[in-house]
Amino acid sequence: MTSTLWLAGLALVLVLIVAGWYLSYTAARLDRLHAKVSGAWHTVETQLVRRAEAIVELANSGQLDAASAFLLASAAADVLEMDDGDQRKRIGAENDLSAATSAVLAQVSIDGNGGSDAEWLGLLVRTDRRVQLAATFYNDAVVEVTRVRRKPVIRVFRLAGHAPLPTSIQLDECRVS
Repeated sequence: MTSTLWLAGLALVLVLIVAGWYLSYTAARLDRLHAKVSGAWHTVETQLVRRAEAIVELANSGQLDAASAFLLASAAADVLEMDDGDQRKRIGAENDLSAATSAVLAQVSIDGNGGSDAEWLGLLVRTDRRVQLAATFYNDAVVEVTRVRRKPVIRVFRLAGHAPLPTSIQLDECRVS
């Protein structure tokens, strides 16, 4: 009887060790996923700033009429001056900038001989492509965190702590005609 009790106690200790290891591993994984989301968001912000700077450069290039240049410059300035606190406001302002840029570019005739028009247009297309790519990586990371946080063990043992659940973003493209 003593050996049976001893074996049961040993089995219980082993189960507790394995359960503790699993919970620790899961919490560390969730922390890494949250860090991945944070890093992806910083990448999105960096690319958004680069795109806004490219739009300011376009507005100041002298290639646009005064009203279009003012529209783009003021929309880009609004984006560049925003604080990073409210993600929803930031995305809304970015989508407004994309809409303004698309509207202006729809009315601009592009010089087909590879002149300066092609240079700023190429810059704008490249920065916008980088924004869309960064947003895709961010949204993929958000999906992964959301999937892991839905697991019952995460919710029961509150392994997410006080970290807010990240939300995906939808950024409009700057349409270049």
